[in-house]
Amino acid sequence: MTLSVRICILSLAAYALAAQDQTAGQRAYDSRCGRCHGGDGRGSDMAPSIFRGLGSRDDAQLAVLIRDGIPGKMPGSKVTGDELTALMAHARLLRTRARQRPVVRETVELTDGRKLEGELLGQGFTDKQLRSNGQAYLLRRATGNQYREVTSSVDWPGYNGDPRGNRYTEMTQITKANVGGLTVKWVFPIPNGARLQGTPVVVKGMMFVTDVNQCFALDAGTGRQIWHWRRPITPGTVGASSNRGVAVIGDRVFIATDHAHLVALNRHTGEEIWDVETADYRQNYFATGAPLAVGNLVLTGVGGGEHGTRGFVAAYDAQTGKEAWRFWTIPARGEPGSETWKGKDIDHGGAPTWLTGTYDPELDTIYWPIGNPAKEYEGKDREGDNLYSDCVVALDPKTGKLKWHFQFTPHDLWDWDATETPLLVNAMWEGKPRKLLLHGNRNGFFYVLDRTNGKVLLVKQFVKKLTWATGMTPEGRPIKAPNQEPSAKGTYVCPSQDGASNFYSPSYIPSTGLFYFQAFEKCSVYTTRDQGDWAPGKAYLGGSQQTAPGIAEHYLKALDIQTGKTVWELPQPGPAQGWGGTIATATGLIFFGEENGAMMAADATTGKPLWRFETNQNWKSSPMAYMFDGKQFIAGIAGGNVLAFGLPD
Repeated sequence: MTLSVRICILSLAAYALAAQDQTAGQRAYDSRCGRCHGGDGRGSDMAPSIFRGLGSRDDAQLAVLIRDGIPGKMPGSKVTGDELTALMAHARLLRTRARQRPVVRETVELTDGRKLEGELLGQGFTDKQLRSNGQAYLLRRATGNQYREVTSSVDWPGYNGDPRGNRYTEMTQITKANVGGLTVKWVFPIPNGARLQGTPVVVKGMMFVTDVNQCFALDAGTGRQIWHWRRPITPGTVGASSNRGVAVIGDRVFIATDHAHLVALNRHTGEEIWDVETADYRQNYFATGAPLAVGNLVLTGVGGGEHGTRGFVAAYDAQTGKEAWRFWTIPARGEPGSETWKGKDIDHGGAPTWLTGTYDPELDTIYWPIGNPAKEYEGKDREGDNLYSDCVVALDPKTGKLKWHFQFTPHDLWDWDATETPLLVNAMWEGKPRKLLLHGNRNGFFYVLDRTNGKVLLVKQFVKKLTWATGMTPEGRPIKAPNQEPSAKGTYVCPSQDGASNFYSPSYIPSTGLFYFQAFEKCSVYTTRDQGDWAPGKAYLGGSQQTAPGIAEHYLKALDIQTGKTVWELPQPGPAQGWGGTIATATGLIFFGEENGAMMAADATTGKPLWRFETNQNWKSSPMAYMFDGKQFIAGIAGGNVLAFGLPD
C-alpha cells in the first residue's frame, strides 16, 4: 500500500468520524440554515456564505447571532441547549472543510530550459503562482508553453512607500500625455470590506492589503489571492474599526490587531511566527496603524485617545518579537514634562500614536506624530500644555530616547491630533541646503521645521476661515483667540473637529517645491458636559461636537514650501466628507481620491484635472505606486475594493 493511499484512507476515516459525530448538528443546520446559506455554507441567491460570520465570532457571539438574527436581513432561530451546540459545531466544521484545499504539485518548464516543481496556489490563462519547498513564493508568466519569472523592480515596502513619508515616485511611464489612457488592470474585493483605510504594500511582486485582523497576500500583477490570514474580532475592544496596513522586513510581514497585539507572519505562507501584546485592550487600548520598519526593528503605536489611554510608541525585534524600547507620550508623574499636566487627567491623558511615523536614514531619527489629549473637549483636569499630545517627536531608533519635540496645539480642546504624516525632504532654504519636515496640521496651519533640531522655519495659515487663533509667535506657538473654548452652551470654532486636514497622506515633488494635500473648510460647535471619572470600556470625551451648518468645502491644495502660500487649489463639489490622500510622480502628476469617489489625476503644476475613474465609494485611504513586470501601476483601496490601474498593453 503506497503512502498516498494510506493518507487517503486515513483522511476518509477522519471525515467519516467527523460526519458521525456531527449528525445532530447537520440535521439542525439543514433544517434551520441550509435552505438559505446552502448545504455547504457557501451561500446561495438567498443568503451569503456563513464563513466570515464564523471567523469573526466566538461561540457566545455566534449563539446570539443564531438566536436573534439580524433585523431586516436574517431571521432568528429559537434553538437552545444541545441542538444549538451541535449546530454551531457543524457550522464550524463546514468552514474548516471549505478552507481545506487539496495540495496540487505541478512541474512547469521555464524559458531557460529548467524545470520547476512546486505547490500550485493559483493560476489563470497566462499566470501561475507556485510555492517551492513549502516556503518561497514564485510568480510565473506564460510565454507560449513555457513560463518565465516576473520582475518587481520598484516596490512600495511600507505605508508611505519611502520611510521618509514622501509619497513620491520616480517612475516615468505614466505622464501627463498618456494618463488619460489609464485603465483598471485588476480589482480585488475584500469580503465585507467597507471604507477601508489602508494603503497596499508591495514587496517582490506580492501585494499585502488589510482589514481589521486580516491580511491578504495578492499577486501584484493580477490581484489573484495567494494567502489570507485572519483572526476573530476581539470582543470588548472600544475603537478598532480599521487597519491601515503592514510593514515588511525580509520574509516577515507585521500587522497590528484590534486588541493591540503585534503579529509577525511568514511573507510566503501567511503563517504566524510570533505574537506579542503591546498593551491591555481591557484598559481601552486598540491599534489601527500600519507598523514602521526601521532596520531590524518594527515600530508600532496605539489608539485610544478618546478613551483615556496613555499613548506610546514601542519597538520590537523583528526576529524574536522582544521589546527593544518604549517611548511614553505622556510623562509619568514627576518626570520631565509632567509639569504640563496639572490635574488628575495626567493618568488617562490620551496622546495616542495611531498613525505611522516616518524615518530619516541620514540622521537616523524617527519622527512620530502624536494625537490629542483626553478628555478632549474639557481641560479643567489637565491645565497646561499637555506634553507630548499634539506633537511630533524625534526619537533615537536605538534607544527610543527623545531628541526633540514640537507641539502644534498646546492644551488642545478641539480634537486636533497632530497625526498628519511628518513629511521629510531636503531642499534649499534661504539660499542654504536644509533638512526639512513639512506638516499640514489639522489645526489649519502649515509648518516647516528644521528636522535636525525641531526649530520652526515657517508657519502659515492654509484655510480661509480660522477662528481659534489670531496668529503665531516667532517660536511657532499659537496666539489663541478669546472665547473659543468648548462651553456648555456650545462654541462655534473653525476649523471643524475633522480638521483642516487629517490622516490622509500628503506628497511633495522636488522639482516644483510644492506640498500637495487635501484640505477642508468646515466648522464645528463644541459642547462640554460632565464626564465623571475614567472607566474601562467607556469613552473619555468631556463633551461632544457637531459639524456646523453652512460652510463645507473640500480642496486639493498645492502650497509653496518656501512661503506657505497656496499656488493652486482644486475645489471638489460635494459635502466635504471624502478622505482620500495623494501620491505625486516625477512626471508632474498628482493622484488622489476625490470627494465624490473617483480616483483622479491632476497636473501638479496647475491643478488641472487630467483623468478620473469613478469608483462610487467614499475614500478613506491613500494611493500608492509600484512597478511589476516592467509596467507601472497606480493602486488604491476604494471602499472595500483594491484597484490597480495601468496603461493599456
